[in-house]
Order: sequence, then structure tokens, then C-alpha cells
Amino acid sequence: MSLSNNKIKYIRSLKEKKLRSEHHTFVAEGTKLVFDLLETCRCQLVAALPETLAAHPDIRAEEIVVASASELKKATLLATAPQIIAIFYQPEQDVEKYQFGEKLSLVLDGIQDPGNVGTIIRIADWFGIDHVVCSPDTADLFNPKTVQATMGAIARIRVSYTDIGVFLRKYSHLPIYGTFLDGKNIYHEELSDYGLIVMGSEGKGIRKEAAESISRRLFIPNFPLSRTTSESLNVAAATAIVCSEFRRRKL
Repeated sequence: MSLSNNKIKYIRSLKEKKLRSEHHTFVAEGTKLVFDLLETCRCQLVAALPETLAAHPDIRAEEIVVASASELKKATLLATAPQIIAIFYQPEQDVEKYQFGEKLSLVLDGIQDPGNVGTIIRIADWFGIDHVVCSPDTADLFNPKTVQATMGAIARIRVSYTDIGVFLRKYSHLPIYGTFLDGKNIYHEELSDYGLIVMGSEGKGIRKEAAESISRRLFIPNFPLSRTTSESLNVAAATAIVCSEFRRRKL
């Protein structure tokens, strides 16, 4: 069976959030990403080159289609067509079903760039942070650019969307960290191995409603302190620095 025009249209339609929500599915492309997701997510469709399918005879999906390179080129949302494209059902994202307190979790306040959100999820995976909580206006987890930027971490990290002002007030008994230009030097502060780390957007930073619940304000210093530098770090880079420092204290 070849990859029909209708299926190509369906795959390409999932770049739109409205249609992803309607079908409750999302697209993943590329061997590593697809096979990471096949371990944890229910798969609706796999379309792949014959040699890719032959090398992986145990793929589990509701439908498996042998596709040509030209068909994958028509279907892909990437600049270069991959060997495999898959459609997965969106996993549950209900933040109320999870407990926070014993471990570190990340909270994203209004980070709208899909690439940054995907990279932060990948960073969370690297540093053993299992849950990322996002404000409703943070970039959609299932945006194809977000999915690709996670490099497979989407298969291992729980991501939830909720009103983070309400969420942070609920967990105000925990240490809640945030990065601010007027915060205290992160390298001099005591850091716990549990609690919440809030990261804001590059344009607006952490907004007032979230900032009101933050009990420990941190600052990532430039080097040397007297040198004129950029106004701020990319939020994904800043998240990596913060997570690294928290984990370094436990080595």
C-alpha cells in the first residue's frame, strides 16, 4: 500500500493546532524520534521506506504504510524528507493527576517559541527532571517544531498546561525558584534537590502573577561582572545553566 494523497494531506494538516486538537494526534518525523515515541505512545500511522520497515519488523501501529521517497517528500513538514513519518495519539496532560514536591520540576511562563520549548524539554530529560508545567500561552507541545526540538525527550517527560499562577500558589509550601536580573547569584545560593524552577520568556521575563509566588530569586551572572554584555540569555540556554547548577550540587 502506498501513501495516499489523503494521508499526505492529513499528515500535513497536523501542523495546525486546531486540527491536532480535533484529531488528538501529532506528527513525528525521523528514525530516532519515531522509535523513541513508539516505546511510550500509541501510534495511529507509520509511513516509511521499505528498507526502514524491513529493518524494524516489530513496529506496532494501527496502520503501517510502505512509502516511497517521493511520497515522504510530499508529506514531510521538514526541509529534508526523513525515512519515516508517524502519527501518534496525544498522551494525557492533566496536571491534577501528578504530585509535586519530592523532585525538581520546571515551570514555563509564556515561552512562545516552539524550538525553545522543545529544547527545554530535552534539557529536562538530560538533567533528570520528569515534569514540565506550562502556562496556556506557552508553545504547544505537539507543534511539529516543538516535537522535533525535543529529540525524543517528549517520550519521557510529562508536560502539562495549566494556569501557573494558581498552580504556584497551590505549591507555595515548596521552594520556588525563578531567574531575575535583580536576583541573587545562583553560584552563591543554597539550592535544594526538590521544588519548582520557573523560567520566563526572553521578552517579558517572569510575569507578575507567577513572580508573586517565587520565594528564591536567582541571577545568572555574566563574566566578568564589569563587562558589557547582551541584555539576556536565550531562555533555553539559561534553563540549561540553572538545571546544571542544581544538579552539580548533588555530584
